Amino acid sequence: MRRKDREITENDRIDEIIRSCRVLHIGFYDGKEVYIVPLSFGFINKENRRIFYFHSAKSGRKVDLIRKNPNVGFELDSGYKILASDTACGFSAAYRSVIGTGIITEITDKEAKKSALENIMFAATSKHGWDFNEKSLDNAAVFMLEVTHISCKENAKD
Repeated sequence: MRRKDREITENDRIDEIIRSCRVLHIGFYDGKEVYIVPLSFGFINKENRRIFYFHSAKSGRKVDLIRKNPNVGFELDSGYKILASDTACGFSAAYRSVIGTGIITEITDKEAKKSALENIMFAATSKHGWDFNEKSLDNAAVFMLEVTHISCKENAKD
């Protein structure tokens, strides 16, 4: 990382920044081109093992790419704000960003799917206790992205 003065290395702060983000962008590579998908997500950090959860239809380009190569890159960001200046080169931005790599696996166990979906719903609504009917569970593909590398930056100037 070039700007070490903006690097965040404290685990609790990284997780706090992740939880402030609303969209997880995952980049897939099919051998010819990159395909980036914005996703709603859930997140846990269990014993410094960071995991993102997301769901999908059971078929489509994203699912095909996961099955072809489960190694992905990801990005999240929040708090973006232009910091104006009187000169063009004096402009800057306030932001928080997280980038990394990970490995995606599909969750097929029904109880694990429910738990992952509950996590996604909590991230979106801050509420627990959701019910998932059997048809919805059967129709959804649920995935976990386990982080293998992560870096975090913040420019919090106002």
